[in-house]
Amino acid sequence: MADAVFLDRDGVLVEDIGYAYKIEDFRLCPGTVEGLRLLKGRYLLFIITNQPGIGKGYYTHQDFRKFNDHLVGTLQMHGITIEKTHYCPHTKEAGCDCRKPSPKHLKAIASEYGIDVGKSWVIGDHPSDVEMGERAGCRTAYVLTGHGKKHYPELEGNGIRPTFVADGILSAAARIAAGL
Repeated sequence: MADAVFLDRDGVLVEDIGYAYKIEDFRLCPGTVEGLRLLKGRYLLFIITNQPGIGKGYYTHQDFRKFNDHLVGTLQMHGITIEKTHYCPHTKEAGCDCRKPSPKHLKAIASEYGIDVGKSWVIGDHPSDVEMGERAGCRTAYVLTGHGKKHYPELEGNGIRPTFVADGILSAAARIAAGL
């Protein structure tokens, strides 16, 4: 069985400017490349992201894929492979079964790739990322980038307890690579 790190996208890997989908707005979060380099070879890397901007009509599935392909290609130029991206295009109000904190996408990836979820991680900047990881049986790292600082009080208030809290992707990856 393989081990994986399931990454939220906006606010963890790329700057969350609010509905990021234009290539001209693409900016990696500080430490993204360095952090993912610490994880590559030890873990398979996946992106699981909520994209309600699609459901709200702000951008299309094609816009999302173009932006995401740019991210994956940029990381590939640095020797980092993202195995697969799963995303939920629905708004919270849609009541779908694929929006985080649902572990649907994570479980599908785990099944497809033979992932040992108990030895795998979720890194995210929303309580829903941590809750998804908990529901799936993963360890979790909550980062204070993106919406992390804003939503931090919601963690304890909702009984959500990440394995640890980190300043950003680099510090989270360093702790994970060190075998926390």
